[in-house]
Amino acid sequence: MKRLFIYVVGIVVLALGLTLNTKTGLGCSPIVAVAYALAQIFNKNLGDVTFALYCVFVLIELFILLYRKKSKKELLMVVLQLPFSVVFTRFMNLYSNILPDLSGRNMFVRILFLLLAIVFTGVGAAMILDVKLVANPADGIVASLAEAFGKEMGLVKNIFDVSCILIACLICLVFSHPLTGVGIGSVIAMFLTGRVISLFNAYFGERIGDIL
Repeated sequence: MKRLFIYVVGIVVLALGLTLNTKTGLGCSPIVAVAYALAQIFNKNLGDVTFALYCVFVLIELFILLYRKKSKKELLMVVLQLPFSVVFTRFMNLYSNILPDLSGRNMFVRILFLLLAIVFTGVGAAMILDVKLVANPADGIVASLAEAFGKEMGLVKNIFDVSCILIACLICLVFSHPLTGVGIGSVIAMFLTGRVISLFNAYFGERIGDIL
């Protein structure tokens, strides 16, 4: 129950961080950049588009695991990312509806909330990772790709984030839509989120381990 409680809190905090990031108008976190661009272009709900994208991630993970002939247990853990995605994206929808749009505020306020969003994102991601239950599909696909190509996970994460930003830009270009969801906030989030995760684990990782 303690593990599940920390896991659920991590989901709630991560969804808050990612959604708040988009509300600053400075660019969203790289892992939702593609979903945000598609949501804006086709006037769809961000949570629903994120869920669809996460389903694609899960399918890619399953393909990689099947190709590498992984165990049924590992396949099941990937499949369980689908119900995770349902819960996670519902929280994103909730936050999208209740959080104010900050894009019209002065730059100091926007940057302040951007940094707060990055903290929430890093803390939420760390809590989910630390309890070692079902992974966030965005983290799951990075882990699968890192293992498949025999590369260090941090490097693959950086490549994945940059790829998400570039794909979001390309989508806007193809649909002749103003660049959306990508900005200085995306770059800042890309570099600082990992640092927040490291700091959280340095100060609280051992305590969480003791609790579990």
